[in-house]
Amino acid sequence: MRSGISAALGLTLLAACSAIDFARAEDARQPCDVPAYLLNSESALPKVAEAVKNGRPLTILVVGSRSSTIASSESSAYPAQLQVALKEKLPQIPVNLSVELQTSKTAEEVDGALVQLVEAKKPTLVIWQTGTVDAMRSIDPDDFRNAVDEGIASVQKAGTDVVLINLQYSPRTETMISAPPYLDNLRVVAQQHEVPLFDRFAIMRHWNEAGDFDLFSTSHGVDLAKRVHGCLGRALSKFVLDAARLGPAQQN
Repeated sequence: MRSGISAALGLTLLAACSAIDFARAEDARQPCDVPAYLLNSESALPKVAEAVKNGRPLTILVVGSRSSTIASSESSAYPAQLQVALKEKLPQIPVNLSVELQTSKTAEEVDGALVQLVEAKKPTLVIWQTGTVDAMRSIDPDDFRNAVDEGIASVQKAGTDVVLINLQYSPRTETMISAPPYLDNLRVVAQQHEVPLFDRFAIMRHWNEAGDFDLFSTSHGVDLAKRVHGCLGRALSKFVLDAARLGPAQQN
């Protein structure tokens, strides 16, 4: 009898300990955490590193589409959240950020404006979000790759660092839009030009599968968009600082 009671108590304690360990694991894992492998980049941002190390202003130009904004809430969109996060990490450095929307334009259509924007803004870093419109219009993937190739080359020729951002992930549209050809071509061009690629698609898919966000639901609207953009902005700030190879000594 005593052995039966001891066994029961042992199972109860084991279950209690397992529940505590699970709770601790859940507490340790923060919403919208990003696995390290999704934020690693072999390519560097030397212009960003040089500006920070020399105490010069860090000027960022985000060239994006409608998915880089939130209706009536620009301060919550990922570019603004990126700026906030960078200012926190680089308190001694002025961080200036501007957004140029190229709504409903393909990569080829954006190419013509890139050089003019760089000449006018003189940014340290251009963050180019592209691929969504091309995928929606079913632009030939080879034409898309060539357009991105030419765009990056022109920006680098102007002496500016570049970060590419790919499509956003949406389980509601993945059966309607063939994303893989555009994701693959962006990865190829990024490697050829040795520019960091922020894999927004894989990061958002991870959050959806991990249960951080229900990206299939349409009921949360702007609130969901704000939370996702906040997480993207913080993840992108870490990505930029890591790609610039800036250690703790250069950060707050």
